[in-house]
Amino acid sequence: MFGFGILLTVALFKTRSEAQPGSFTEVTKGIWFREGNLMLGHCNNTVIEMKDYLVVIDANYPSGARAVMEDIKKVSSKPVKYVFDTHHHGDHAYGNAVWTKAGATTLAYQGVAEEMKRYEPARWRAEKRPDVNELNLSTAEPPQQTFNQNPFVLKDETRKIEFHFFGWAHTRGDGFAWLPTEKVLATGDAATNGPYNYVADANLGNWPKVMAAARKLDPQLVLPGHGPRGGVEILKGQQLFFEETLKAVGAEIKKGKKLEDVVTFDGKKAQLTTIRIAEGARKWVGNDFPGQVATFYKELSQKTPAGDLPHN
Repeated sequence: MFGFGILLTVALFKTRSEAQPGSFTEVTKGIWFREGNLMLGHCNNTVIEMKDYLVVIDANYPSGARAVMEDIKKVSSKPVKYVFDTHHHGDHAYGNAVWTKAGATTLAYQGVAEEMKRYEPARWRAEKRPDVNELNLSTAEPPQQTFNQNPFVLKDETRKIEFHFFGWAHTRGDGFAWLPTEKVLATGDAATNGPYNYVADANLGNWPKVMAAARKLDPQLVLPGHGPRGGVEILKGQQLFFEETLKAVGAEIKKGKKLEDVVTFDGKKAQLTTIRIAEGARKWVGNDFPGQVATFYKELSQKTPAGDLPHN
């Protein structure tokens, strides 16, 4: 399960999907992108070089954190000073203890720490991954430093990073890392490039608004939480997926359709859906789509964000 579980010329950026899962690629000078291996449950990571230190976007799972550490050694001798948790889900934050033990400070928007208080230690204790259990901790380690100013800025004479919060989409704490000079945006799971959306902690109605806000930055390179890097089409497609699904499910509700008329179930697992959405959003439709539609239905019919509905 995912989650729990140009001002510069295009030629400057390797925006084509050249990367392979587990690859570590310099996408522009001093900025590296690691496409997480989905078979291992890893998220994507971004590494940003400052004058005297490095910033890593997302702590990953513990095994993912160690893989990023090994890749960093190949390209820089600078220490990792900050690790930014884009949100609280295990594949993005359960590696926090690995990074802090190595001397880094974990950093996040305050909503990430609040989400951890809401969902932990239950999710941590339910985790079956060996790399998590081997840490021998009673719960997930929260970010050491949080902020609520928007944006929060790290800056030196070589680079500026802005950390933005645009509202509740994937989680209540969704953070974005924005490099205004390079026009590079790292999104966490607020934007994925493919059928990787986990919607149970979400505000589905607000999610497309968050994408619209991120698009106003006018990024030229988008580094998503899962899936290959690309351009602003990732944000556009993600926004369209949610707009189309909200519209389609809402139409069924207006017709008086019950949930079982829209999605069929085999036990607790959603199997089929009558919902069809526009071609431009179908890249985000995968095997989990019936279950996602059920969550959309519940949010719309109960007029309550999915993340505030009871979790199964």
